[in-house]
Amino acid sequence: MNTLRDAKVGQTVTVVKLHGEGAVKRRIMDMGITKGTEIYIRKVAPLGDPIEVTVRGYELSLRKADGEMVEVR
Repeated sequence: MNTLRDAKVGQTVTVVKLHGEGAVKRRIMDMGITKGTEIYIRKVAPLGDPIEVTVRGYELSLRKADGEMVEVR
């Protein structure tokens, strides 16, 4: 299973499934990350956390822990 955390800078990935439960899953969905959405990996912070991505035309920073919950292809 590939997750958003495993994606490399410059890659465009598509969301397959959201893992996680309750409020955490809801928060990720509220940020616009839903099944079928394309995500472009813009850059990664020097120490690896957070990840900056482009989702639905806006920039978003995600913690790697949240990125693990997003299965992509």
